[in-house]
Amino acid sequence: MKLLKTDVAIIGAGTAGLSAYRAVKSAGLNVLLIEGGPHGTTCARVGCMPSKLLIAAAEAAHTAASAEPFGVHIDGAIRIDGTQVMDRVKRERDRFVGFVLESVESMPAGDKITGHARFISDTVLHVDDHTEIQASRVVIATGSSPVVPESYKSLGDRIVVNDDVFEWKDLPRSVMVVGAGVIGLELGQALARLGVKTCIVNRSGNLGGLTDPEVRKSALAAFQAELDLRLNTQIVALRRVGEQAEVRFQTEGQPEATETFDYVLVAAGRRPNVAGLGLENTSATLDDEGMPEYDAATLQLGSAPIFIAGDANGVLPLLHEAADDGRIAGENAASYPQVNPGKRRAPMAVVFSDPQLAQAGLRFRELPKQCVAFGEVDFANQGRSRVMLKNRGKLRVYVHKDGGRFLGAEMAGPGMEHIAHLLAWAVQQELTVSQMLEMPFYHPVVEEGLRTALREAAKHQVEARLDDVRKEEKAVNSN
Repeated sequence: MKLLKTDVAIIGAGTAGLSAYRAVKSAGLNVLLIEGGPHGTTCARVGCMPSKLLIAAAEAAHTAASAEPFGVHIDGAIRIDGTQVMDRVKRERDRFVGFVLESVESMPAGDKITGHARFISDTVLHVDDHTEIQASRVVIATGSSPVVPESYKSLGDRIVVNDDVFEWKDLPRSVMVVGAGVIGLELGQALARLGVKTCIVNRSGNLGGLTDPEVRKSALAAFQAELDLRLNTQIVALRRVGEQAEVRFQTEGQPEATETFDYVLVAAGRRPNVAGLGLENTSATLDDEGMPEYDAATLQLGSAPIFIAGDANGVLPLLHEAADDGRIAGENAASYPQVNPGKRRAPMAVVFSDPQLAQAGLRFRELPKQCVAFGEVDFANQGRSRVMLKNRGKLRVYVHKDGGRFLGAEMAGPGMEHIAHLLAWAVQQELTVSQMLEMPFYHPVVEEGLRTALREAAKHQVEARLDDVRKEEKAVNSN
C-alpha cells in the first residue's frame, strides 16, 4: 500500500470540499483531495442546475398554455417534445459540470486521489486498498444522498430519485412525487407543466419549508389551484404491476385511493454520506445513526483534528451554505489546534416553484415569542403582480419591537428570489425597518408590495412600543 503524508486531507470534492481545498491552499499548507465518485458537485450534476433547466422548459410551456387571458391565442395544440426537453436538460447540465471539471483538472495532480476513504484513526486514512494517508487533520465533505424507504424498493426501477430524473431520455406519462419539500415541489410542478400526469403527496402538512402559517396557507391555495397536491397523506401500500407502480394512499379526512404511475419519485429528504467512513475508529462521539457530534460554529468533531462541512453535516443542504461550511472547515483545519467560530452570512433559501417560496433571516418558527411586530402584503391585489397575472401568495416580514431592527421574512409570490436577496442583505447589515423604508422603490414593481409589508410592520412596531411605554408609566404611577 502506498504511503502519503500531508497537512490536511479532504474527503469529497463537491462544493464544500472544493471550498475547503481553496482555504487550505490559501494558508500555504499541503493538502490531498480524495474523491470516490464522479467530480462535478451535486449542484451541477443532479441538483440546482439541471432542476432549473427542467423548470425553465416548464415555464415556457406554461406561458404558452396560459396566454389567453392576455388576449394572446395560440391556434392548435401546444406540443411538448419530451425527448427534446430532456436532451437540452442533459446537454446544458453537462456544460455546467464541465466548468467544475475544468477547475478540478487545473489542480496539481499530486493534490488529488481517486478512491473511497476510510478512517483508521483520527489522522490515518485508507483509500480503497491502494493508499494510506497520514494527515495532521481531516475535513469530511462527503455530501448527502436521497433517502428511499426500504418499503419502496420492491418497485424496482419504478422508484426514482431526483438524480435519476436527469438521466431520462423522454418524459414519462405519469409520476407520483412523494414529498412536498424543495425538490418535490420544484420537480413536481415542472413535470405537471410539461404534460406529465403528476400527483404530489406529503405525509405532513408541511410545504416547501415554510413555517409561517399565513404564508403557507396562501402558497397551498395557489398550488392546489393548479396541481394535484395532497398534504397529510399516507402511503398505505405499494405494488409493482407490469411496468407501473400501483400506489394505495389516504389523505386525511378522505377515503383511500389507488392509482398507478409510471414512476414514483421519492423526494422525502436526504441523508448525510457518513456510513462507511469508519468514524467508529476515531475519537468522535457518534449518535445512534452514526452521525458525529460537532461544534456548529467551528465544525470540529469534539477535540479531534477532524472537521465536517456541507451536506455531510446534515444541517442546510444549500450550495452557498456548503461553500461557507467548506471555507470555515478548511480555515480551521489549516489553523488547528487554534480554531475559531466561522463567520456566516444571513440565512436565505429559495424554492423555484410558481409562486416562488423564499425565506431570509429568521424563519417564523425561530422568532422570539415576544417583542416581534409583523407586516404583510397579499399579492392578490398588488399592482405589478396583477399586471403579470402572477398575483398569488403572501409575504410577511418580522421586526423587533424595540428599535425596529429587521429580523427576517417568509414569502410566497412572484420574483421572491430577488426579494429574498434584498431582505437577506438587510438582515446582514442589521438595518431597521425605518432605514429600509428610506431606500428607493421604483414604480411599478413587485418590491412595492415589500414596502407595503414594511410600512405595516413599522406601524405595528411603533404602536407596540407606545403601548409598552404606557404600561411602564402606569406601573410607575401605581407605585
